[in-house]
Amino acid sequence: MTTPTCIVCIRHGESTFNAAHRATGRDPGHIDARLTPRGHAQVAGAREALRDIPFELVVTSPLTRAIETTMGLFGAHPAEPPILVEVLHRECQESSCDVGRAASQIAAEFPHLSVDHLPEIWWHAEGDPNEGGYHIEPRALFDQRVAGFRDWLKGRPERTIAVVGHGTFFYHLTGAWLDNCQSIELDLAAAPILA
Repeated sequence: MTTPTCIVCIRHGESTFNAAHRATGRDPGHIDARLTPRGHAQVAGAREALRDIPFELVVTSPLTRAIETTMGLFGAHPAEPPILVEVLHRECQESSCDVGRAASQIAAEFPHLSVDHLPEIWWHAEGDPNEGGYHIEPRALFDQRVAGFRDWLKGRPERTIAVVGHGTFFYHLTGAWLDNCQSIELDLAAAPILA
């Protein structure tokens, strides 16, 4: 087994949730929020810095804002890395935007991506929903996912991996808060952030 030597974590571009929450301070109820025009522009601006990295694999969260970011960054990447949709690094489910869409809906919108390995409902949907109608993921389950994703990455055979995902998840994985479309290289030897 070979441990990857370069893992670049990239936060998605600005979503409709990000924009609305910044303006009002409230959850706007945007289930599986998409990128805004500004978010698409951020993706376009970040693309060039990643072009010269010979990625062997791109791993994206199944949330739409991450998939849209992935396609914008890597749809025409010179290395033509395969794109894998993975649920372990979806966002910590604490807002409406973190609730996903059924795997069949993702497959219909993004037919070039394989999602056959995903369960139809892959986000946290257990217990009683909150007043907004969505479920909050317990912290212990989230921490298990972060640790599980770290172990999953350690077991990958690829040497150079791009991971497209989310702010809170990446904070607990890397210790850094990333702005939209900001990237950071992950040190797998560093301890996870549990606070």
